[in-house]
Amino acid sequence: MATSLKSLSQYTDKNITDISTKKFGIVVSEWNDQVTESLFSGTVDTLLKHGAKKDNIFRKNVPGSFELTLGAQYLAQMEEIDAVICLGCVIQGETRHFDFICDAVANGITQVGLKYNKPVIFGVLTPNDMQQALDRAGGKHGNKGDEAAITAVKMLGF
Repeated sequence: MATSLKSLSQYTDKNITDISTKKFGIVVSEWNDQVTESLFSGTVDTLLKHGAKKDNIFRKNVPGSFELTLGAQYLAQMEEIDAVICLGCVIQGETRHFDFICDAVANGITQVGLKYNKPVIFGVLTPNDMQQALDRAGGKHGNKGDEAAITAVKMLGF
């Protein structure tokens, strides 16, 4: 496994831009909220660490990961939002539902970013089980929310 010895919270400080005036929209899935709340905390902590203002971080909830795409589009179309971060968790089940949801969300988030010409970040975990999700949401592999936040910061500096 690629992350077996890696913390997702590690990143380089290359291409870090001033984000003190940037506004961030964060869309959070309510499904698997034990995981997504931790992802959200990591995202906000990393944005604040790199200079974002708390008043410039806006959160919107959606019922599940499938709805992240439309939530992202609502935020991306707002001119004052500079970057959108999508946070969710889809855990592998016994049916192909997982494959359809993950594919739709990944493609949808990509399309929103291209449509609005701004960073729209995929911070969605796709683990095999809850333990893998927890390991990547503040557990032994760090917090994918940190990675999503720093990706938004770096893309704003592109």
